[in-house]
Amino acid sequence: MSTTTRSPRGAAHLIGPLAAAFLNGVLPVRLRAWDGSETGPADAPRVTVRDRDALRHVLARPGELGLSRAYVTGGIEVDGDLTEALRRVWASVREHGTCVPGPRTWARIVHVALVLGVVGPPPPPPATEARTGGRLHSRQRDAAAISHHYDAGNDLYELLLDETMAYSCALWDEDEPEQSLAEAQRAKLDLVCDKLGLTKGDRLLDVGCGWGSLTLHAARWYGARVAAVTLSERQRDHVHRRAEEEGLDQLVDVRLLHHRDIEPDTFGPGPFDAVAAVEMGEHVGRDTYAPFARRLHDLLAPGGSLLVQQMSRRGAHPGGGPFIERYVAPDMHMRPLGETVGLLEEAGLEVRGVQALREHYVRTARAWSDTLERRFDELVSLAGPQAARMWRLYLAGGALAFEEGRMGVDQILARRPDPAEADE
Repeated sequence: MSTTTRSPRGAAHLIGPLAAAFLNGVLPVRLRAWDGSETGPADAPRVTVRDRDALRHVLARPGELGLSRAYVTGGIEVDGDLTEALRRVWASVREHGTCVPGPRTWARIVHVALVLGVVGPPPPPPATEARTGGRLHSRQRDAAAISHHYDAGNDLYELLLDETMAYSCALWDEDEPEQSLAEAQRAKLDLVCDKLGLTKGDRLLDVGCGWGSLTLHAARWYGARVAAVTLSERQRDHVHRRAEEEGLDQLVDVRLLHHRDIEPDTFGPGPFDAVAAVEMGEHVGRDTYAPFARRLHDLLAPGGSLLVQQMSRRGAHPGGGPFIERYVAPDMHMRPLGETVGLLEEAGLEVRGVQALREHYVRTARAWSDTLERRFDELVSLAGPQAARMWRLYLAGGALAFEEGRMGVDQILARRPDPAEADE
């Protein structure tokens, strides 16, 4: 049975009850303050509030964003397994809920803030936090949002990812516990190419090509002629270099281009035999997905195939929540799977199959997280402590979101109907 330590003095004794007030009176972690005082369940993961600035972040933006800022800046530290600490918090929220404190509780919060000396202007947000402006999903804002995360440096992603440079859910074999991440990513790439029915000479459009994992795989192993587009200059440069190094430059044409600017003749005469959009539809936006789906339809030749691999989410935060929206993917929008299928069908596409990969993303994110922990000091040297802590929180929280079913990911296979087939 868990026990709670209650000291007659100490910052933790003052902070703990107020933190619990936001969680319907339940403190799911053990809380340690900068003065060494502790409170909370003795058998729970321990969270240390290392300085007063951490509280200033939380008071300025109570909830996920304030806590994220405090963690990224190092003002809050979690001893041991971060994923387990997050799991305990989410379990408490599901069981007990959250609440908005009333006036009396806020009066206590002000009193405690005065006693602890944390009253004053909040610290500035971490430098790693995105700052976007302009019209939502304009070409300029989309490019800035993509650049925030994907132009952080190819060397950073080379450190975190495997040799395929695939930054999307892999396909794992549950009967192969020793399977490497690179093997699982190649299995996913083969699955995509096989579903699309790629053969030598087919024209493939890779929308949002990332660092070219699918582009290069389809050209190298299937002989496809691949047109690839991205909004990240660093990704474009990486794909171009790899294609030249591997002798695939005659099969790969990679360009810095917004998806709205792709026309059937942008990369040569005629439409494409196949189109793939692997985890880029999340960046398209809520109101612009319908025209995006119609464009995918129009870019395909009659009878051509489309493969969309895309994350899904229900609930109040289609962007993934305040942390994801500020630090990882500004302007991202995820919808339930059924809505995406409906939008593709409304665009005139025939959906031929859906494959859920949610459990596979748990293992993928954990593989990335394992790499991060193993090479954490390198990441700090490369990108700085704030970026390293952001990545640690992102991967731990992401794996847990897929594990608990708060997020999903699916491959949707569709085709553009061929009127000639109906006439036969």
